Amino acid sequence: MGEREEDDGDEEEAWLQLCPVEPLPSQCCGGGCTPCVFDLYHRDLARWEAARASKDRSLLSRQEPQSCPSGLNPETFLAFSISTVDKVTEDTYLARFALPRNSQLGLRPGQHLILRGTAGGLEVQRAYTPISPANAKGYFEVLIKCYQTGLMSRLVESWRAGDTAFWRGPFGGFVYKPNQYGELLMLAAGTGLAPMVPILQSITDNADDETFVTLVGCFRTFEGIYLKPFLQEQARFWNVRTFFVLSQTTQSLTEVQLH
Repeated sequence: MGEREEDDGDEEEAWLQLCPVEPLPSQCCGGGCTPCVFDLYHRDLARWEAARASKDRSLLSRQEPQSCPSGLNPETFLAFSISTVDKVTEDTYLARFALPRNSQLGLRPGQHLILRGTAGGLEVQRAYTPISPANAKGYFEVLIKCYQTGLMSRLVESWRAGDTAFWRGPFGGFVYKPNQYGELLMLAAGTGLAPMVPILQSITDNADDETFVTLVGCFRTFEGIYLKPFLQEQARFWNVRTFFVLSQTTQSLTEVQLH
């Protein structure tokens, strides 16, 4: 009788070890992603409870279908190797990540990814929009601004080529479609420019897309404008106007038109 009670206790302990752990508040990026980390937790908890009730552990290992050619999945973090990390300003980095088998990321204009990392003993998650071309093969790039008190910033500042970063996605309720609108007004401050880049590039790469774009970027100085060569190239298209509004400048005008 004693042995059976001990076996039952071991079995109960084994199931408790498999129970999903509720995420910390720091693990939610606050971006309204679907599914959120808390959505995934409740789904896994329900799956665990059903498996425990039927004593069938195989129910815990069901695989979800992958949604992107790169292997990305909204519900599962995947590891990507960091190819390069370039410091583009005093507090901003451009990181390139390798994709397996020369694949494409598979995001549509208007979508973003979630990055997971550990800093200060806490797991944190933040949303970022890749700025690399949609048809880029074998890599994707992300522009990240770091802050003195930011937990994710500590991790990004420590990145080196060869390190690993964990991403899931895609997410985003706004997915751009060609000629969906007659005109788009894009307002961006600092690295808030990043979500505009793939949409803008998808328009200028498509000769049949006649959407007119006005992009207004707000920066401290003209020298501190992110992705300036890209914006200069885009401003040459007939349907693109780009303006910079500067908060610090020695020029008499605080508004600079790129072309």
